[in-house]
Amino acid sequence: MIRRREFIAGLGGAAAVWPLAASAQQASIPIVGFLSAGSPQSDALRLAAFRQALNETGYVEGRNVIIEYRGMQGHFDLLPALIADFVRRPVAVIVASGTTAGALAAKAATTTIPILFVIGADPIDAGLVTSLNRPGGNITGIANLQASLAAKRLELLRDLIPGIAIVAVLVNPSNSPYTEYEMNELRNAGRLLGLQIHLLNATTIREIDTAFATLAEVRAGAVLITADAFFVSRPEQLVALAARYAVPAFYPQREFTTVGGLISYGHNPTDASHRIGFYTSRILKGDKPADLPVEQATKVELIINMKTAKALGRDIPATVYARADEVIE
Repeated sequence: MIRRREFIAGLGGAAAVWPLAASAQQASIPIVGFLSAGSPQSDALRLAAFRQALNETGYVEGRNVIIEYRGMQGHFDLLPALIADFVRRPVAVIVASGTTAGALAAKAATTTIPILFVIGADPIDAGLVTSLNRPGGNITGIANLQASLAAKRLELLRDLIPGIAIVAVLVNPSNSPYTEYEMNELRNAGRLLGLQIHLLNATTIREIDTAFATLAEVRAGAVLITADAFFVSRPEQLVALAARYAVPAFYPQREFTTVGGLISYGHNPTDASHRIGFYTSRILKGDKPADLPVEQATKVELIINMKTAKALGRDIPATVYARADEVIE
C-alpha cells in the first residue's frame, strides 16, 4: 500500500509519464490537464484512445499540444490540490475522466477554463449542467450513465444465480455523489427483485482486501462491483480476490472479464475517451463548451468469461448466455 505522504510527494512527477510534459514551459503550445481517479497503467487504453482522437484532428502530443496527466489512484482528498494546479498553470482545457467528483471540483474552481467530463452519473442530477443539449457555462462532456445500469446488472446477477438471496456490493464511500446515485439504483432494484443488499465499503487497496475477506461472514451468494473509478482502475486485484475466495463476481465493464472476471455489463470506456478527445480538439480550435451538447453513450456490452465459469464450477443459464455480446472461451 502506498503511504499517503509518499503518494503526494510523487505527484509532482506524475506528468513524467508523458515524455514531453516538461515542454509545457512553451507558452505557445496549449496544455490539456487530464485528471483521472486511476493511474497511467490502469488508464493506458483510455489515454491511447484520447491521444488517437487528438491525432486524427491534427494535434500531436509534444508538437502542438501538451498533456499533463494527474491520476489520483483513489485518493479523492487530493482533488482540490490537483485542480488548483491546473488552474494556476493555467491549462487550456481540463478533462475529468471517469470521476464525477473531479468534474465537480473543476467546476467549483474555475468559470473560465473549459471543462470536459466523462462520468457515469447523470450530469444534470450531479449538478454539472442544467441541460444536455445546451449545457451552458464552461463545462460539457460525455455521460456513459454507468450508474443507471446498476439495476440491470443486479437483474442479470439474479438470472445468473437462480435462488440467490444476498448480494454483497463493493462501494467507495469517498466518491460522492456518484456512489449515492448508484446505491439508490441498487437499493430500489433489490427491493423489486427480492434481493438483500449488503454494502462493503472500501476506499483503499487494503480495504478492498478486507471487504472480500468478509464475504463468507455476510453469506453473500455473489459480489457486485460498482462502477467506481477507483475500482475500475484495479481490475487485476478485484478479479484475483474473486478467484481466491471462489465467489461469483459481476463487474461494470470489459477490462475485468478480459483479465479473468466472470461477467461484465457496461459501456466500453475507450469509446467515451475517443469522443472526449474530439471534444478537446474542438475546444482547442475555439469552440465553447456551452455550444457542445452533452453526449450520452448508448452501446452496452454483456461479456461472459466461460473459462472462469468453469473454474468456479458454475453453469451459465441459457437465458443469460444467449444475451451475451461476447463470450471468452
